[in-house]
Amino acid sequence: MLVLAILVITVAVVLVLRGIDVRIILLGAALLLGALAGDIRPIVREFLITFSNEKFVVPICSAMGFAYVLKLTQCDVHMVRVLTAPLSYVRFLMVPGVVGCGFLVNIPVISQASTAVCLGTVVVPLMRAAGYTSTAIGATLLVGASVGGELLNPGAPELNTVAAKVGCGPREVVPEIVPIVLPVLIVTGLSLWLLTRLRDGSAVPPPMEAKVEHVGGVNYLKAAVPLIPLAILFASGPPLNFFTIEPEWVAAADPSGKPSPYYSSRLIGFAMLIGTLAAALAGPGQAKGCMKAYFEGAGFGFTNIVSLIVTASCFGKGIEAVKLADHLGDLIAAYPGLLHPLAGFVPMAFGWVSGSGMASTQSLYGFFYEPTLALEQDPKAVGAMVSVGAAVGRTMSPVAAVVLMCASLTGAKPLDLVIRVCGPLMLGLTVAVLLRTFGLI
Repeated sequence: MLVLAILVITVAVVLVLRGIDVRIILLGAALLLGALAGDIRPIVREFLITFSNEKFVVPICSAMGFAYVLKLTQCDVHMVRVLTAPLSYVRFLMVPGVVGCGFLVNIPVISQASTAVCLGTVVVPLMRAAGYTSTAIGATLLVGASVGGELLNPGAPELNTVAAKVGCGPREVVPEIVPIVLPVLIVTGLSLWLLTRLRDGSAVPPPMEAKVEHVGGVNYLKAAVPLIPLAILFASGPPLNFFTIEPEWVAAADPSGKPSPYYSSRLIGFAMLIGTLAAALAGPGQAKGCMKAYFEGAGFGFTNIVSLIVTASCFGKGIEAVKLADHLGDLIAAYPGLLHPLAGFVPMAFGWVSGSGMASTQSLYGFFYEPTLALEQDPKAVGAMVSVGAAVGRTMSPVAAVVLMCASLTGAKPLDLVIRVCGPLMLGLTVAVLLRTFGLI
């Protein structure tokens, strides 16, 4: 059964790499793995449970709805203009500067493709005016939009996956993400900067005569709107606890008086609704279309994100059924030092194949949970490593939507972008894994 299970997974990987939709592959592979184990009923139950699980649906769909409202009201573009304004004066720092700006934009705008679009409208002309090649621009945009900024947003699906398994709120996972994703960001950004200088350094940048055109006309009120849900989420919970949002607003306690298990996920939806209202007030000319945009974004989130969570959950259940997770647990138990390297690089490989960091985290985090507890390690910290590794794999996947979007925005070839970012990303993840393995972060 183990050999046949590995064969099924290998065929699934090949089919995904050949461009077949990852959802049908994950679901089909899950059913085959269930059949090998002699029972496909757990796969079907997992599909139905996850399909209707509001711990995923509410935060993800509301966050994507808010992202669509930001796009309609152009609040995201004004935020990008504020962040990128200094870059027109420091061409030498443009590559790390754009990576940093993309990372920051991706925090409130959790969709990588949406981040690339709103960032690209400003930085692509800016970098072209500075003499950068299409490949350099696309690679810089790709790393900034996808290296893991969304993991600092409690609405990110990866955080909800970890939180649901651990039994905590998504906000409690964010502090574990920071010490892992920052080394990846810094090392990757600096490595990409050096690589760009080595490969494209012979080009002499022309004078930047159009800089005012790309950074002028900033509406600071609109630029602040994307940060409102984040401010609400962080200020209303630990460790800040500036105020508390009463449970009756989002999820009343059950008759026994116990807090609702859905409070954390619904609180994210509540914060995104407040942000949507703020965007409508900041852009009254587009206010009448805000709710339509919100529900269009929610539909996009269900179609493109929740659907992946559902099928990835089924795939994970199939792997669990054929006992592959037990073999991984035995390996970690025998060699405890492999816990963090495996937690980083295995999701990275799956993210590279599937083009989805979320699918990788959803499929694989459960396999590390029990071994983590057995070694008396923090499951949130290991979940953070899994999430960051998955984000790295997605960023260098030739089938990832954000890679294709960055290629489209810059006119570069997707494969050229993947080749350019692969080395810096691998180096960044390796540094983070080593730092965590040796207890330095």
